[in-house]
Amino acid sequence: MSVQDPAEGADRSAAVPAPPAPFGRDDRDRQRTDAEFASFYRAELRSLVGFLINQGAGVRDAADIAQESMTDAYRCWGDIKYPKAWVHKAASRALVRKVAGIEDLVEDVPEPTSLLPRPDAIAEWEARYDALLILRGLPPRQRQVMAWTLNGFTPTDIADHLGLSAETVRANLKKARRAAVARIEEREEDQ
Repeated sequence: MSVQDPAEGADRSAAVPAPPAPFGRDDRDRQRTDAEFASFYRAELRSLVGFLINQGAGVRDAADIAQESMTDAYRCWGDIKYPKAWVHKAASRALVRKVAGIEDLVEDVPEPTSLLPRPDAIAEWEARYDALLILRGLPPRQRQVMAWTLNGFTPTDIADHLGLSAETVRANLKKARRAAVARIEEREEDQ
């Protein structure tokens, strides 16, 4: 976990940027930190977007939330002990806030994003692979723990980050896996 909770970075108006460091040793430290964060960003961004899609977010919303979570992580990079878990937790919480605050939209206007150079490629992937459809058919908690699992977290890690017991996480994983297997078997019988 981190020293700072990702939920604390939710109020962007309260975030005050740090003053620029003078040249010299602090500048070299800053460059090293920036390079470290840039490497983390490149390595984790796509995985984070996929994690949010697996939890039920649309492609554009997932990309936006992932970018905002990475921005928050950059702002407090020096205080984060486990960056991968921190951004996943921050992104998951942001998605929950977004889902809880959804209003009826008049129109969904597509916007190109640099995070997703070909949004149509994701639509093609979704059409070819039914795993996403299976995930979206699960209850929210099962979908959430499956998304964390698919991103490489253990049940104990998931329990720590979500504030649940490890037994609860394992039970939800077991139910989710059973439901997925039942859905796959059902489709195979229909073919």
